[in-house]
Amino acid sequence: MNYDTFTLDNGIRLVHLRTNSFVAHLALLVQTGSRDEDENEHGLAHLIEHLLFKGTKKRKAYHIISRLEDVGGELNAYTTKEETCIYASFLKEHFTRASELIHDIMFNSAFPQKEINREKYVIIDEINSYLDNPGELIFDEFEELLFTDHPLGRNILGTPESLESAGRTDILRFTGQNYATDEIVLCLIGNISFNRFKSIILRQFGDVPVKRRMKLRNPVKNISSGLVTRQKNTYQSHTIIGNTGYKIKDERRLALHLLNNILGGPGMNSRLNMALRERNGYSYHTESHYNSYTDTGVVYIYFSGDKSKLDRSKEIVFRELKKLRNNRLGDLQFVKAKRQLMGQIAISAEHHENLMLTMAKSYLIFNKVDSLEEIRRKIDAITTGQILEIANEILTENKLFCLTYI
Repeated sequence: MNYDTFTLDNGIRLVHLRTNSFVAHLALLVQTGSRDEDENEHGLAHLIEHLLFKGTKKRKAYHIISRLEDVGGELNAYTTKEETCIYASFLKEHFTRASELIHDIMFNSAFPQKEINREKYVIIDEINSYLDNPGELIFDEFEELLFTDHPLGRNILGTPESLESAGRTDILRFTGQNYATDEIVLCLIGNISFNRFKSIILRQFGDVPVKRRMKLRNPVKNISSGLVTRQKNTYQSHTIIGNTGYKIKDERRLALHLLNNILGGPGMNSRLNMALRERNGYSYHTESHYNSYTDTGVVYIYFSGDKSKLDRSKEIVFRELKKLRNNRLGDLQFVKAKRQLMGQIAISAEHHENLMLTMAKSYLIFNKVDSLEEIRRKIDAITTGQILEIANEILTENKLFCLTYI
């Protein structure tokens, strides 16, 4: 992968990949998310992400929305537990327009009180929509129970009560303490030369004052295990079974991704989908995931289904976990699993917006971006012994936490 990089004097990092396309993609990624909130700031990072679109020193909300949409472009943003991202897709000739807009909303947002008050109710409506959807709500509660009394366990949206108490002073304090220039990456993918990218970004972002992080993240200490059941009066049961996983810089992370893919990844031939759906017809929706954070990670299995099949479904899941702990994968099976994961990664990289977001996060965390060839070599180096060892470390039954809605 022939990408180029540059670091501004204020610490903002640039990463660039040239492609032969009429469409370009630009992202600004900052290493600040909901885990950086104090308890009385719950939901503030996500609220700020919304408010970035609600007015700057020279633009009203309508003008922000229209700036790219008027030329057929798109502007969006998201907040995770550890990052906030603003990103845009546009015709390549509108790059300067897109980068200037992202600069304006990131560094010149006015946070007008009227918009703060209005947006709180928009997010409260978003919270209520989650409360109406147990298949979404259970994921938030699972991490809340797993990471007891830690900001990593709190949901990203906040609560109606925490949002009601948030004011403009809180927003300015949070951005001042947590948005560090050396924790910002700008990633561009498109048919735009690196020299032009660097020149325009230097002009637009070069004068941004240096800012360093003023708050350190609290390390994760208390982890829960056991069984929790909630009465939700739903048609179906919903279950999550999981444990903590490896942090983002752990060398075993890719092997755990491979194990997760075998267990319940996006392929219809995953072990859980075959066992619960194809062979028994117990669950329409079953999946597993592995998310890595700065200092920990989380691995979880989710499935829903008829309440009368819940106990049997759990038995099947635990049986599949036991197989992974006790039985080394066969050579042919292991080769197929590696090919499947590599294919999924390569196909995702064909979508340039996905690739941009992946590159931005990789450069933010590791200060480098692995090529597909490098990723293939790392996948090929994984052994069946590593998979067996990881399965026994993470998927041991007495270490798992289980949350069920019935």
